[in-house]
Amino acid sequence: MPEKTTDPADLRGDCAQCFGLCCVALPFARSADFAVNKPAGTPCSYLRDDHRCGIHARLRQQGFTGCTVYDCFGAGQKVSQVTFGGRDWRGGPKEQARRMFDVFPVVRQLHELLWYLTEALGLPAAAPVHPELRKALEHTERLTRQGPEELAALDVAAHRQEVNVLLLRTSELVRAGATGQGKGKGKGKGKAKGKDRRGADLIGARLRGADLRGASLRGAYLIAADLTGADLRDADLIGADLRDADLTDADLTGAFFLTQPQVNAARGGSGTRLPASVTRPAHWTAAR
Repeated sequence: MPEKTTDPADLRGDCAQCFGLCCVALPFARSADFAVNKPAGTPCSYLRDDHRCGIHARLRQQGFTGCTVYDCFGAGQKVSQVTFGGRDWRGGPKEQARRMFDVFPVVRQLHELLWYLTEALGLPAAAPVHPELRKALEHTERLTRQGPEELAALDVAAHRQEVNVLLLRTSELVRAGATGQGKGKGKGKGKAKGKDRRGADLIGARLRGADLRGASLRGAYLIAADLTGADLRDADLIGADLRDADLTDADLTGAFFLTQPQVNAARGGSGTRLPASVTRPAHWTAAR
């Protein structure tokens, strides 16, 4: 039986329990994702007094696609309600607000690691490293509950590197079980099945119907790639850039380390098969 893991619901943003931290702490630059420039620590002009977005229902139409694909992995409510005990950045000391904005990106990274570790603990093929994954998850959770000063001083990059060693081992174990399985629905147009394509430049690549089962696509650049009907079962997608990638009718069943922000940034439809860990974005169109 799979080990008990962190509740995934705690690793999704709950805006009702957050003080709009992503709309204040993070910067954004005018681009295809954002209509205007905004420096870090400055509230978005559309942020209301109740910490809700004033144009939430029209973000894409108003040029804020970047906001619609973002998820804090539950870091917003952790910082708002736990780290700072429910104390709002509005009306408080400026130093407290500054510290809250500094801490939020750190906790966001830790919560993203919690997402990966939780998923890894639910993968039967990764059983040989479950004990180490459990220790890493517990340690990461403890880090998220430190005080503001400790979190601000945390070397989160070093911690990510430690966790990544375990996630790499997890990937190897899961993909080893996927490689060599019977023929899938792919038409033989892809040659990455079971292969390591970490960091590969696949921007705009024509991968329609490609057989990518068990492939490592960690950090691969799949921006605007045509993955229509591609077979991505049991593929490692951690950090893959799926912005504007076409996943229409693609099969991502069993794909792992895939996050909601990645799915939100891609294009797909009702025929796209997704793992249970993510939900179908509302903006996806019906299958053509």
